[in-house]
Amino acid sequence: MELLLGLIIILLGAELFTNSVEWLGAKLGLSEGAVGSILAAVGTALPESIIPVVAILFSPDVNTTHIGIGAILGAPFMLGTLAFFIVGFSARCFPWRGPYVYNLKIDLQTVKRDLLVFIFLYSLALGASLTVNNLYHKVISLVLVVSYFFYTLRTFYSGKNLTSMDLRPLYFCFWRKPCMIIILIQVAVGLTAIVWGANYFVAGIKVLAESIGIPPLILAIIIAPIATELPEKFNSIIWIAQKKDTLALGNITGAMVFQSSIIPAFGMFFTPWQLNGTSLLSGILVLFSATLVLGNIVYKKRLSSTLLICCGFFYLIFIMVVFWGLS
Repeated sequence: MELLLGLIIILLGAELFTNSVEWLGAKLGLSEGAVGSILAAVGTALPESIIPVVAILFSPDVNTTHIGIGAILGAPFMLGTLAFFIVGFSARCFPWRGPYVYNLKIDLQTVKRDLLVFIFLYSLALGASLTVNNLYHKVISLVLVVSYFFYTLRTFYSGKNLTSMDLRPLYFCFWRKPCMIIILIQVAVGLTAIVWGANYFVAGIKVLAESIGIPPLILAIIIAPIATELPEKFNSIIWIAQKKDTLALGNITGAMVFQSSIIPAFGMFFTPWQLNGTSLLSGILVLFSATLVLGNIVYKKRLSSTLLICCGFFYLIFIMVVFWGLS
């Protein structure tokens, strides 16, 4: 029951959020890339980003710190594997997309920039874990934060601007053109509903896992990240259904940039940042996945939904390795 209730609340919240964040972007004169990669991406990434902050700062337990580091690494891994899979699969599920069932209609430059920044910054973050030099960690963390700042500036001032002519009426003010206050209220309500629904969804997943006897470690490594990260990606499914592919993919790639810069920088500053084999494997796999997608954009000047679906195999590889290690 909690699982179904959580799913319904998430869907309603995602619909309110996507509708209002488009209007917010139009009001601010932002591009599709900025709305998807900054506003939507950071807005939906903030709730799960609180998990490592609380785990690292407010608990002296070493095991809790390890959970925090795992949460830092789990977010970009889920985004660059399962979330890509969901976008590609969703594109295939909506026949009214016409030719865009097979190739997404995206701003190639925006997505390419996101992936390039992600690969560079996340490689720096993973590479920093190979040394125990605390000063080096702090320098790299500063580089990550500054890089994200410049990435944000560049994204805000590039691409085609959204206009209110392209948008559906705002749900909270469908009878006339909305003012900024009403738009912000709907943004807040949508985000709150997503977080609230995700809590129910996670609780339902836990009950299900316990009822079928899944070990707690498997729940922590595999099921919990899916439950906390993927519900918010219903925003991307809604945008895919509306043929707003740049917003849909930017919601994911922008979150990947945020989760590979600001959050790892926090981890490097407040922990020893020594990653084990499983943690490094998740980072390497998502870098492979992102590089594959980037290569498709650079060399074929398009993004295939089939390729995005294939990104899900990197997650399957990780699951197989984890289960093999526990057997």
